[in-house]
Amino acid sequence: MDIFSHGLWAGAAYKALRQKQIQYKNKNLLKPLQAAFWGIFPDIFSFTPVFIWLFGNLVLGTIDFQNLPKPDGIEPAQKDTLPIFRLTSMLYNASHSIIIFLIVFGFALIIKRILFSENQIMTWEMGAWLFHISIDIPTHSYQFYPTPFLWPISDWKFNGFSWGTPWFMIINYSALAVVYIILSKKISVKNRQ
Repeated sequence: MDIFSHGLWAGAAYKALRQKQIQYKNKNLLKPLQAAFWGIFPDIFSFTPVFIWLFGNLVLGTIDFQNLPKPDGIEPAQKDTLPIFRLTSMLYNASHSIIIFLIVFGFALIIKRILFSENQIMTWEMGAWLFHISIDIPTHSYQFYPTPFLWPISDWKFNGFSWGTPWFMIINYSALAVVYIILSKKISVKNRQ
C-alpha cells in the first residue's frame, strides 16, 4: 500500500480506539498522530536513503527523469543492481518483518518499564507498524517489493496484488473517506452530548 494510505489507516484505527478509551474513561489515551507516524515508519526507514540519493543525483544533474531506474530494475535486488537499491532491499526486509517488529517492540516495552514513566515514551502506538506489515502482505506482488514478513527466519513472501492498480486505489481512498467521515460524525455527536 502507498505510504499516505498507511498513515491514514493507522490514524483512523487509533482514532477509533481512542474514542473507545474515552467512552470507558481510560486515562492513558492512545495518540493517533504517533500511530500515523508508526504506520508510515517502515516505508520511511526503507526508502529514505534511495530518495535522498535520487534527489541528490537529479539536483546535481548526474541523472535525469528519463534515466531513472524502473521498478523492474531495482526489485528484486540482484548482484548487478546499484548498491543503493540493494541497501533499500535490506532495509525493507528489516522494516517489513514481523520478527524484527516483535524484537523492537519488546525492547521498547522493556525500556519503558525500566526507565520511563507511563506517558513519556510511546509503545502501543508502535502497533501501527505491525498494522502496516499486515496491510502490505496482500497488497504487494512478487513484481515490486513483496513483503518479507518472516525475515530473517524465512525468505518466503506472499504474492499479492499491486496496491498501485487503479481499481484498488479507488476502493482504498473511497473507504478512507468513508471511515474519516464516520469518525468525524461520531466525534461531533459525542462533543454535543
